[in-house]
Amino acid sequence: MASRLHAFNRFELKYLVPVEQAAEIRDELAERMDRDLNSPVGGYGVWSLYYDTPRLRFYWEKIEGLKFRRKLRIRHYGNLDGVTDESPVCVEIKQRVNRVTQKRRITLPYGTARQLCDGRQTIEHAAGESAFVQEVLELVVRLNLQPTAITGYQREALVGRAADTGLRVTFDRRIRGRDRDFHFGTPNAENRFTVPPHMSVMEIKVNERTPHWITDLAARRNLGLVRVSKYVQSVEAFGLAPRSVFHVNEADCPPPTPTTPLSEQRPAHDAPVKAGAQ
Repeated sequence: MASRLHAFNRFELKYLVPVEQAAEIRDELAERMDRDLNSPVGGYGVWSLYYDTPRLRFYWEKIEGLKFRRKLRIRHYGNLDGVTDESPVCVEIKQRVNRVTQKRRITLPYGTARQLCDGRQTIEHAAGESAFVQEVLELVVRLNLQPTAITGYQREALVGRAADTGLRVTFDRRIRGRDRDFHFGTPNAENRFTVPPHMSVMEIKVNERTPHWITDLAARRNLGLVRVSKYVQSVEAFGLAPRSVFHVNEADCPPPTPTTPLSEQRPAHDAPVKAGAQ
């Protein structure tokens, strides 16, 4: 069996940006970057099931900013309609070592992933995957990991070209989650926004250094780095832990107010819609 293990290291910078401004930034970046081949117009869905200990060890390690920390999750790309045990998902360990984000993952059928993470049973795997599979098993058994929260959002992705091939920029909007119904295929599962719906998370991801023209863009648009975690947002939004200083509150991100009097606004069916802001 060929190994399905994929691993990579990178630096990540995060910004909280209004959806309208994110569309403008994306259009500007598109002059020097290409759309990710896996990112259709309008983006694609990303759904993640996070595991944690009964006392939320991984959550608190994030809040306390430990230099080394890990998270275990199962991730599905695309729409959740029709997810079955044969649907491909990624079992992923995401860890932080100082400022470097490291990810290791294997792609498995959903039923097999659940056998590994929920059933705590070994699975058929290639020799090159053995260390990763054993690490997942060791984590779920030793720490008694259990499904804790699901996050979901719509992502658009751009990738660098030429000298910037290690660059990737993503825009995540409609960020929502739930604290129950942990099967991806649960019909009519109830999600709610965990980040104000008029805000999006922009992430700059690089292998080594951030291109100067990207930092210039961020400075010109007055973008400020934030410590935002979609998992932390879900944990706190559903009352699983007190809201931390890193929580994104809607009061701190008020929705834009129209500047044109209602009597002068054109009818909704005539209003132009900026690409990417739908």
